[in-house]
Amino acid sequence: MTAPRNHSTRTVKRRSMLALGASLPVAAAAVATREAFAQTPSPAQAGVVVDPSAVRQTIQGFGGMNHTVWIDDLTAAQRETAFGNGAGQLGFTVLRIPVHEDRANWTREVATAQRASELGAKVIASPWNPPASMIENFSGGRRLRYDQYAAYAQHLNDFTDFMADNGVNLYAISVQNEPDYAEEWTAWTATEITRFLRENAGSLGTRVIAPESFQYRKNLSDPILNDPQALANMDILGAHLYGTQHADFPYPLFQQNGTGKELWMTEVYHPNSSDSADLWPQALDVGEHVHRALVDGGFQTYIWWYLRRYYGPMLENGQISKRGANMAHFAKFVRPGDQRVDATANPQSNVYVSAYKNADAQITVVAVNKNNSAVSLPFTLSGTDAAAVSWWLTDASRNLAAQSDLAVSNGAFTAQLPAQSISTFVTTGDGDGGGDDDGGAGGCRGRIEVVGDWGGSWQGSVVLSAGAQALNGWNVSWNWPGGQQISSLWNADWAQSGSAVTASDVGWNGQIQAGQEREVFGFIASGPAVAFEFDC
Repeated sequence: MTAPRNHSTRTVKRRSMLALGASLPVAAAAVATREAFAQTPSPAQAGVVVDPSAVRQTIQGFGGMNHTVWIDDLTAAQRETAFGNGAGQLGFTVLRIPVHEDRANWTREVATAQRASELGAKVIASPWNPPASMIENFSGGRRLRYDQYAAYAQHLNDFTDFMADNGVNLYAISVQNEPDYAEEWTAWTATEITRFLRENAGSLGTRVIAPESFQYRKNLSDPILNDPQALANMDILGAHLYGTQHADFPYPLFQQNGTGKELWMTEVYHPNSSDSADLWPQALDVGEHVHRALVDGGFQTYIWWYLRRYYGPMLENGQISKRGANMAHFAKFVRPGDQRVDATANPQSNVYVSAYKNADAQITVVAVNKNNSAVSLPFTLSGTDAAAVSWWLTDASRNLAAQSDLAVSNGAFTAQLPAQSISTFVTTGDGDGGGDDDGGAGGCRGRIEVVGDWGGSWQGSVVLSAGAQALNGWNVSWNWPGGQQISSLWNADWAQSGSAVTASDVGWNGQIQAGQEREVFGFIASGPAVAFEFDC
């Protein structure tokens, strides 16, 4: 949000690029009514019912900000901690970077963005100021000159091109960071943002984020949602949640007019930037805040401010903090493309529950217990034939600690949630929440995801998921369906003969815990971009 605050392929026209088949989950279809988000229980209700058939929004990921002009860049090891998904890693899948007004600083953001992209993370960018030559002063501060809108759009395209030339294909770019909190940067009114979207944003070479209000103020985004032409040129409604009340998280107008658009929470720190991120149980506020952003607000992402800071998910020494562990309970297990499904959101006082399913119908449940005493909580998973759930726990003395599996009988299990704790449960065993196709040994399954598509070539990532047994090293193979050829591949030993591809781990990425999934390697290929699943 603030200054230190306490502290791709070449550009193509955006409409053409999106027409190539890049996935745009329909947030509005996934974000139901305000009443659906509330899910407030009656006083007699004590348990959790998960309904995988009642699908809400598609999750795009969790992540944080890197801003190398204000703080030092992440180290190589810290990049692995942030964007890897093994033991002792956060599992983040979104990196936010600045569009510096001074082009001489652009290269500073490349190293972390490259590694995050290699590990499968989406990279988005937000500007704080246009170049100085485009700015004028006025009574309210400084603003982009009206005769410079086209030049500013080219500036954003130049940054998109620069990052692409350095191996990073931006998922999206913002018009302006916090235009309504512009004491130290450029201010935009709602009218100005709407005009830029309507007249200039169509020329941008990637998805467009707006308006990134610092407090999710709807008076900044309502005009966009009510202007069909401006709305057509906005792909992601971005918002920050600094001091935003939970009652203001739902957005009925977005649900009404935002069909085909994504809804992202692109920056926050919570509850403050003064406490250590290891302060417990205060760090549980982060778990509740993520829950409310996803359940009450229907957001598809949750992005922290600085990735590494004493109040952030990673401490200055590179260790995961208690706040970070709360985020990781979501990020490591709720992966991009997973869908939030209905669950009893507040089954008991100070208990918050959300649930998600992946493409294999595997169910993940995250439960936050803010009570000073343990809570016995029964869960019913409708329509599942899972045999067990794996369990990870964070409390005062443990961080993401694996617990003994809990048996599931007829879709039901009971968990004893320790006082002041956050837990993640993932279905395992026969069915994994649907069907008998468990793939290879131990239920290992793989899938190929399309990260970027440029017509003649494309970038993909491979995600492996372990079933009831952990994977200690892996070998995978698949056959391309349409003559695709890999030109480069990282983080695996590989070979391709005809349509057949084989790949194996390189040691550090060989372990996948039972019931967990992990992005294990990426590649560049020619031929039609294709996403599909395969047995390990």
